[in-house]
Amino acid sequence: MASPLTTAYRPWIEESDCGIEDFRAEVSQRTDLADYPHAVDVRENVLIYPASAPETPDDRRALQAELIRALSDGPGVVVFENAFAADVVDAASDAFFAIIDQQRAQGSAAGDHFGKPGANDRIWNAAQKLAMHAPEVYAEYYANDTLAVVSQAWLGPRYQMTSQVNVVNPGGQQQVPHRDYHLGFVAPDDLADYPAHLHRMSPVLTLQGAVAHCDMPVETGPTMLLPYSQRFAAGYIAFHRPEFIEFFAEQHIQMPLRKGDAIFFNPALYHGAGTNVSSDVRRIANLLQISSPFGRAMEALDRTAMVVAVYPALLAMKAAGRSQRELLNVVVATAEGYPFPTNLDSDQPIGSLAPPSQVDTVLAALGDDLTVEQLEVALRDKDDRRRP
Repeated sequence: MASPLTTAYRPWIEESDCGIEDFRAEVSQRTDLADYPHAVDVRENVLIYPASAPETPDDRRALQAELIRALSDGPGVVVFENAFAADVVDAASDAFFAIIDQQRAQGSAAGDHFGKPGANDRIWNAAQKLAMHAPEVYAEYYANDTLAVVSQAWLGPRYQMTSQVNVVNPGGQQQVPHRDYHLGFVAPDDLADYPAHLHRMSPVLTLQGAVAHCDMPVETGPTMLLPYSQRFAAGYIAFHRPEFIEFFAEQHIQMPLRKGDAIFFNPALYHGAGTNVSSDVRRIANLLQISSPFGRAMEALDRTAMVVAVYPALLAMKAAGRSQRELLNVVVATAEGYPFPTNLDSDQPIGSLAPPSQVDTVLAALGDDLTVEQLEVALRDKDDRRRP
């Protein structure tokens, strides 16, 4: 097996890096609970955490440091139990099913990246659709601090939230195992043309997550996972190969989840939705794809429209005495957190290295108790300055 140091500094992924026995050795590691003091259990090699509520900034930073290690060099996957309150999840589920009913009435069918189109129900761009359909529900959902703690740990303070709701109906078949966005969506014949440092970089641009919106015993087909597989340097090239698909079929694990649990994993972890062999459970999860502000998210969202829709709920939360952290969590999940690209002739960085981002504009409006109409003017002016 090539040493991590040797593999890390070679310029290209070579055919010799794609051996199944090297892969087997990488994923045969075991997770020791003693190495992760904030975790409360290890199940099927996966770290289990309680819903996050760090008491101090130092506590928060210590937990995040542990999560970084778990997601990068550890098993690559963590579960937070009871991360979302049941009433918050139920309200969002009601909204999601209403959106699905609207899609069906319009005759639209959602495809799937790695599964048979039409077998299940899918809401693309679910974050924006929830914000526009039920802004108060959206605000309560994305105020969640466990979600913020993990997202900040992997991506920094100004991450970009997108989501897709997936409902796997009884009989819905499993996906093929895969790695995810970005390099996971590159044509197989082109992957070897990307230098090795881009294979290492791609996973740190995205965090994958899923919130269970119902109880998910194994028979409902929760996500199939292969802990430690994110560590395999040639994984983006190798996951298409029959011997790797067969190995995954034999060795993957599945984590039963309860409603409100949240699972997060490195996008380079080999994974795929499982088969729902239950007779009556529509397995519903909100799949989170959280992106670095320095990369390109998969979905194009109208974040200005989302902000305008959600802002009254933010004002109501502020008036009700909700914490500044909860308000910040909602704003960061909704607004554009990165100021570039922009037109620097008209949107100039005055007194700073960069012009204000949309997040900055919304936080300033919230701090000054601007009305929705006043915020719309500020956002429109900002959008105008950004245009070439």
